[in-house]
Amino acid sequence: MNATNRLPRIIQGGMGVGVSNWCLARTVSEAGELGVVSGTGIDTVLIRRLQLGDADGHIRRALSYFPVPTVAQRVKNSWFVPGGKSPDKPFKLNSMPSRQLSPAQNELLILANFVEVFLAKEGHGGLVGINYLEKIQIPTLPSLLGAMLAGVDVVLMGAGMPKAIPAVLDKLSRWEPVELRLSVRGNERGREYTQRLDPKEYISGGPPSLSRPKFLAIVSSDVVATAMARKASGTVDGFVVEHHSAGGHNAPPRGTRTSDAQFSSRDEPDLHKIRNLGLPFWLAGSCASPVKLADARISGAEGIQVGTAFAFCRESGIRPDIKRAVLLDLMRGKLEVHTDFNASPTGYPFKLVRLNTINNNTDASGQRTRCCDLGYLREMYVRGDGKVGYRCPAEPIARYLSKGGCTEEAAGKLCLCNGLMATIGLEQRRGEYTEPPMVTAGEDFSTVRRVLARSVHSQTLEYGACEVLDYLRSGALNTDVLATPEVPRTIPRSAA
Repeated sequence: MNATNRLPRIIQGGMGVGVSNWCLARTVSEAGELGVVSGTGIDTVLIRRLQLGDADGHIRRALSYFPVPTVAQRVKNSWFVPGGKSPDKPFKLNSMPSRQLSPAQNELLILANFVEVFLAKEGHGGLVGINYLEKIQIPTLPSLLGAMLAGVDVVLMGAGMPKAIPAVLDKLSRWEPVELRLSVRGNERGREYTQRLDPKEYISGGPPSLSRPKFLAIVSSDVVATAMARKASGTVDGFVVEHHSAGGHNAPPRGTRTSDAQFSSRDEPDLHKIRNLGLPFWLAGSCASPVKLADARISGAEGIQVGTAFAFCRESGIRPDIKRAVLLDLMRGKLEVHTDFNASPTGYPFKLVRLNTINNNTDASGQRTRCCDLGYLREMYVRGDGKVGYRCPAEPIARYLSKGGCTEEAAGKLCLCNGLMATIGLEQRRGEYTEPPMVTAGEDFSTVRRVLARSVHSQTLEYGACEVLDYLRSGALNTDVLATPEVPRTIPRSAA
């Protein structure tokens, strides 16, 4: 995937928002595997870090390397708060993304992706990737440009079928204008809604070409993998084949999206068919062990992608108190993970960790405050006047209904954008209300428990990313730590 075409055995999952941060990705990359940063919501992550004062100076250092100093200075002038904002003050918000991004929004997205990849790659020659969601289309073009300016090695994308992305990478590498067709609900007339970006409008005097990163599609089935291999706009360099036990968003059970749906053997990918496509692939979801790594290799895979074990390590972006609470519940056999078919505004199943010892800060009815002020998961729709509107089923219900939404689609929806920001310590304050955290993880915590038991910091419920890698590459399971429960209880969906 670089000049030596070395393929990693282990891919560190690109967990958003900000869980797979540059610090985690750099640690994994320096250790010889593929470290991955999350590009989801990265513009908000950047401006909130700046508003907190950038105490260690890493962001401002990265800004100083951006190829257009005036852009970096504009962003710094707009968002940096020396010494950090007062804890009781809310974060200043950026404008919500819309189909026609303003020059300032494009600049911020380009810069934010540049900063995260630059810091992950700084000071070493290892591989660094960035993860995006096809479902979140509006920020994609400027985000890709920013990551490529920083020399990203791999782009990974899931949550949909990103057939257009390979050609976008080709054109950006040649400094050519790019377009992306956008999904607009209710577009019965078949009108084409697109977004356009000309890199030369934002980066002048750059190199004659940019390195074209490899592209890995994150798929849940051999059907999707085959479609990507045959119908994508350009070269697909491989796949991450994600099982439904993986954390975050999952593809819905085949044939249904109802709340009582069950995953079955129909949802298991046919690895023989994927192998016959002749492209490298990695297995994800309950694969984090030396035995599973060996099994993956035997099946024809290059290796595995691992998320949950890295999510709760020292270098990840999750708040330390949340990591400790989750790990404490794990060691006590009380950890609960459930698949919620209603929570995500995307409509995809979403795995959530039940936080037993963290204040969820819900209102008197036990519900989170409904809001939509970041807007990453808003869907575009055709309004009655034929123009494009924006709505999110997690916003206040009356507002959602006024935009043509229905009550059924809004039921049980949570604001993932704000909840996941809170998980990494960037929670918003609204008067007396502080946004509560929301934690997602995979179903299998056995590796977390094994690594924690081996760690020299186990007494303080800490372990590092390199300890995860050492375990995965150890070639043998430690069976001496399996006396107590290691996999969280799965909550019946009726109780979720």
